[in-house]
Amino acid sequence: MNDLHIPATSSSPEIEFRFEARQLALRGESFPENAAAFFNPVIAALREYLAEPAEGMEPLTVEVALTYFNSSSTKMLFTLFDLLDGAAAGGRRVLLLWQHDSEDDTIREFGEELMADFPNLEVELRAVDA
Repeated sequence: MNDLHIPATSSSPEIEFRFEARQLALRGESFPENAAAFFNPVIAALREYLAEPAEGMEPLTVEVALTYFNSSSTKMLFTLFDLLDGAAAGGRRVLLLWQHDSEDDTIREFGEELMADFPNLEVELRAVDA
């Protein structure tokens, strides 16, 4: 599989999916006009990646460092996390690194909710200073 890189814009995050390194990163702000159209290539690439056998593989590390995301992006993120949670339930290790500004309670609390909503993911909350 070829790596996936989508550069950030003023309304969409940078997406970097490095398949061989087993790393998926989302960084920036996410409020694209059409969230489904923006996230569909990412979800398709993730589905293709997860179709590969997981035996003996290192965990998939998903780093999310979003400073803002709107409700339509939230829906797409839940679709993404649901795929990851299903893979983790099937035996693949998935580490979700949820980064948030140390003073942003909203983003931190969203990360805490992910722990409850997706119990098979290994969620690590990481506070960072702005």
